[in-house]
Amino acid sequence: MAETTTRPKGALRILVAEDNQVNRQMIMLMLESLNYSATEVENGLLALQEFDSNDYDLVLIDVQMPEMDGLELAREIRSRHPEGNWPRLVAVTAYAMPSDRKAAFAAGMDDFIAKPFGIADLVEVIDRAIEAVKAR
Repeated sequence: MAETTTRPKGALRILVAEDNQVNRQMIMLMLESLNYSATEVENGLLALQEFDSNDYDLVLIDVQMPEMDGLELAREIRSRHPEGNWPRLVAVTAYAMPSDRKAAFAAGMDDFIAKPFGIADLVEVIDRAIEAVKAR
């Protein structure tokens, strides 16, 4: 797995918003194996508080969360952050029908990853985030 050792730790500021502890731990372990660190929260309200306090390049957002769901969180982040300097928002969901994707993008998500996903899928999402950050 030579590719993972070449990825610089901390190259992206990442926030993981996922209410399911097992899913959150899996995402965090995958990120760690790719030499990325991230901040994790377990609901949408905590994610919004964290986002308001810190700058992030990439936010992995579970669509179905308590307190504030992922779609509402995406809309709130977009309304609070200047356009053109937006973080990359990624919907993370088990609901992968075309209508679910459409709803996610309409709410302000930039990308979509369906559960369950593997590390290769996460790498693709991260690579697109890196390109978006470079283009700012």
